[in-house]
Amino acid sequence: QVQLVESGGGLVQAGGSLRLSCWASGRTFSRYAMGWFRQAPGKEREFVAAVNWSGGMTNYADSVKGRFTISRDNAKNTVYLQMNSLKPEDTAVYYCAADQTAWMASTNRGEYDYWGQGTQVTVSS
Repeated sequence: QVQLVESGGGLVQAGGSLRLSCWASGRTFSRYAMGWFRQAPGKEREFVAAVNWSGGMTNYADSVKGRFTISRDNAKNTVYLQMNSLKPEDTAVYYCAADQTAWMASTNRGEYDYWGQGTQVTVSS
């Protein structure tokens, strides 16, 4: 069992930056690929970014490519999402998730086994 705790959300103006963090309990963090997803009001949860167990493979949604960067620090059991050039349409609850298929950086929500509680990101225009 893995417990995930997100932090770093908040209110920011368009064009600004935020860094989200997700800490995982336990001593097996490096056995999981990690992903970030988001859900805006009235919309389905969508893929944002993912990283495999080593950090050597990443995937991004087209809507965030060039603006967001996912990274991980296995020594700290933490995955990060650096978000730059934020837009109002990035407003959502952001969730991190862990996938036991560690070698992949899956874009598929159904692949992920554990989820955090989410952190709100609001971008004002």
